[in-house]
Amino acid sequence: MTDYPVALAVEDFVPVALTATGIALLGGYADARLGARAGRLTRVAACSVGAGGLAKAGWKLIVALDGPDVRWLYHALFPLLAIGFTLLAQALWDRLPPYLSAGSLVAALAVSAVIADTWPAMVLTIAAVTVCAVRLLLLARGDRDRAGAWLFGIWLAGQYVLGPLAARPDQSVALQWIEQACNTLTQGAFAYAAWRLSRSPRSQTAKEAVTA
Repeated sequence: MTDYPVALAVEDFVPVALTATGIALLGGYADARLGARAGRLTRVAACSVGAGGLAKAGWKLIVALDGPDVRWLYHALFPLLAIGFTLLAQALWDRLPPYLSAGSLVAALAVSAVIADTWPAMVLTIAAVTVCAVRLLLLARGDRDRAGAWLFGIWLAGQYVLGPLAARPDQSVALQWIEQACNTLTQGAFAYAAWRLSRSPRSQTAKEAVTA
């Protein structure tokens, strides 16, 4: 088992907070622009993604402090991310058949449990993130926010790099620093893009119409 510096473990909470915050910011946007159901799904997604990130970061901090190797915390990451991002994809794209989302999620989690490996959940996570990123990019473009669209694109590119890195069994300290630096930057881009989307003129107008 790798010996993690405490600084590395603590920093791992930063991208978790950025991701959860970004998705939470989309909750109000979803309420106003996509409907109350989408808003609820988005908030549940934020909780699930946040829980997955906290589980992995918590495991790393425990190990860094010479505590026990609580493997279920380590392995909780991708199943919880798969749940969260599948729900977010469903919230953002109402044309996505619910049975397809639910079936894919159940299948990925079931196969992960049977083979005792989280790579099926990781694959679903990447697929769901792709749907979310493309949808968010298009929504940002629809609001004429080119910077936001680019930021969502950067976030998507980062996920394709981070997924395989995070799934590698040989998690050296150097690899962890590279992974976390990339993760912090990409999740920061996502959170900022989500904030821009939630504050766009069309979003503000929709929110005012809902509360009127």
